[in-house]
Amino acid sequence: MDNFIFQNPVKLIMGRGMISRLSEEIPADKRVMITFGGGSVKKNGVYDQVKEALKNHFTVEFWGIEPNPSIETLRKAIALGKEEKVDYLLAVGGGSVIDGTKLISAGLLYDGDAWDLVLAGRPVTHTVPLATVLTLPATGSEMNSGAVISRHETKEKYPFYSNYPLFSILEVTFTLPPHQVACGIADTFVHVMEQYMTTPGQSRVMDRWAEGILQTLMEIAPKIRENQHDYQLMSDFMLSATMALNGFIAMGVSQDWATHMIGHELTALHGLTHGHTLVIVFPGTLRVLRKAKGDKILQYGERVLGITSGSRDERIDEAIRRTEEFFRSLGLTTRLSEEGIGMETIDEIERRFNERGVRYGENEDVTGAVAKEILKSSL
Repeated sequence: MDNFIFQNPVKLIMGRGMISRLSEEIPADKRVMITFGGGSVKKNGVYDQVKEALKNHFTVEFWGIEPNPSIETLRKAIALGKEEKVDYLLAVGGGSVIDGTKLISAGLLYDGDAWDLVLAGRPVTHTVPLATVLTLPATGSEMNSGAVISRHETKEKYPFYSNYPLFSILEVTFTLPPHQVACGIADTFVHVMEQYMTTPGQSRVMDRWAEGILQTLMEIAPKIRENQHDYQLMSDFMLSATMALNGFIAMGVSQDWATHMIGHELTALHGLTHGHTLVIVFPGTLRVLRKAKGDKILQYGERVLGITSGSRDERIDEAIRRTEEFFRSLGLTTRLSEEGIGMETIDEIERRFNERGVRYGENEDVTGAVAKEILKSSL
């Protein structure tokens, strides 16, 4: 196990009726801007609960933070926040709303264009306090310091890091479209894989923890597909998503993230939902990097999928096949060609990687050329 320093300051508040705690958690003298997405919170009752809890607070609302939040939208929120002298933020929605609000929290205290903060690539610690009410599990943004911000005019998408939320309320909802639920399960699954599918023998604790989340997701996914109104199932899904990316399973182990960086490009170029891009790219990552990742693929195959017979190559093949089969069982396509994406896009992603000189993966071996091979194997 590698040396590490771990701290996660987020207060997690989960369960029915816990939105009412907003009135206790947010100081009464704060000027609060509440950020939202497209309006689903008005249909599932969350909006009314938030407004009731904060009825004695000063609040201003900002609506319209889209999936893959764009700097173009967030600039408007920052301008409103400055105009209203906001000194506290509450993000209500899914990971994209929370991601966008993290940049808002930094932009409110920055004199220039907030896109500068994204391009700088450094964590921003001078921010307005932020809390969240999570309604769509997937990204883990409610309990980490990361975000991903897009710029539509140039079709770019980059990670951004700031402060952690002070607290997050996890509100289980049942009105999400099935496609969003499927993408959220896929996103959570690959988040775990990015931290697990590297090198064996680094930490028994982290391996077993990661494998437990993977097993949980594979167990509950078909049941959620049948009935996403089951509170216990959706609670397990929500907590799995939070635990997948709050830093716990990353302690002392190497991480990959090549699949995510390739997936971000597919979203930027074609607008595919983030979780959907991952199920297209990840099996290709395993196919192309099977030599380097072979021992861990075998461990995953045995412990998570129960694959114990056959030659080494046969067991690796079966583990990859069944992983892709799991993604398809969610109702998601797993090939670029199914989404009308071909070599033109693959060449453009290779060009972008090469232009930036980036190298991803736990061994820093995923160059533009390797990314191209991964995408070609995903056609």
